[in-house]
Amino acid sequence: MLKWAGAAGICINEQGNILMVLQGKPEEVKKWSVPSGGVEEGESFRECCRREFQEETGFLVEVLDEVKVKKGTYEGFLVEVRYFIVKIVGGNRKIQDPDNLIWDISWKSKEDLATLDLSFPEDRDFLLGWMEI
Repeated sequence: MLKWAGAAGICINEQGNILMVLQGKPEEVKKWSVPSGGVEEGESFRECCRREFQEETGFLVEVLDEVKVKKGTYEGFLVEVRYFIVKIVGGNRKIQDPDNLIWDISWKSKEDLATLDLSFPEDRDFLLGWMEI
């Protein structure tokens, strides 16, 4: 079975909101997710998280703690995604995704996250838990 590995960044601001991106192919219904993407050859999970966050949001981040590893199968792939807490250290809000899959960047409250149409609905409770800390 083929393998796919990726990383995701969880960024919570001082107001307790989480940074999310609206994503999807042009023909798809767009859904929300934390900034994330696939590990490139020779790249660590942390490096992937930093790069994907910048590509999808324009923000430079410091990658702090790894807080979750999600493993499973999806469309014939063994999937492993590592989630990291990140802190913005520079950059400006700007979509510059080379894959052209990002449509919006927005800070979302706990109330927003509870009802958003998520790319990965299984992450909702986990992300809400991080917003409580």
